[in-house]
Amino acid sequence: MKTELKALLPALRRFAYSLTGSVHDADDLLQNTLLKILSKPPRSDVPLDRWAFTVCRNLWIDEYRAGKVRQNSADALALHESPSIDGETQMFHQLQLGEVTIAMQSLPAEQREALALVAIQGMSYQEAASALAVPPGTLMSRLARARSALGEHFRRLGGEQTMESLV
Repeated sequence: MKTELKALLPALRRFAYSLTGSVHDADDLLQNTLLKILSKPPRSDVPLDRWAFTVCRNLWIDEYRAGKVRQNSADALALHESPSIDGETQMFHQLQLGEVTIAMQSLPAEQREALALVAIQGMSYQEAASALAVPPGTLMSRLARARSALGEHFRRLGGEQTMESLV
């Protein structure tokens, strides 16, 4: 299980970040998630990845959503610097990331969770619906509303190009 959990860490951290909007809060949420999983492992018939995402989401709802997460945090994901990327390109990417973070944080929690699992984590609709404990139709509805809201956000910015470059 520890090997599987180690392989799952990057995806789980991205999911935690998508929920909290803060690198520091995401790390705290990830740590609490790992402690919970290690203290109470899933049943043998439950896939570890679904269990981990569900535990992470439930902890966020229980502990963080009640006010521990600082809204609209200015923290950004640490980008891996590439020696071939110049400063202007890196600045552009950081601005894009900041704008996506703002747009994601403006979504209702249910839409943000659904979008994070499907678009960022690459889960199928069925897997994401299972992780969120909702019917697949509800998940698809949340995704449609989230995508529509993001599209509208970027259209208001006058950035059809920006939205296309992010997809």
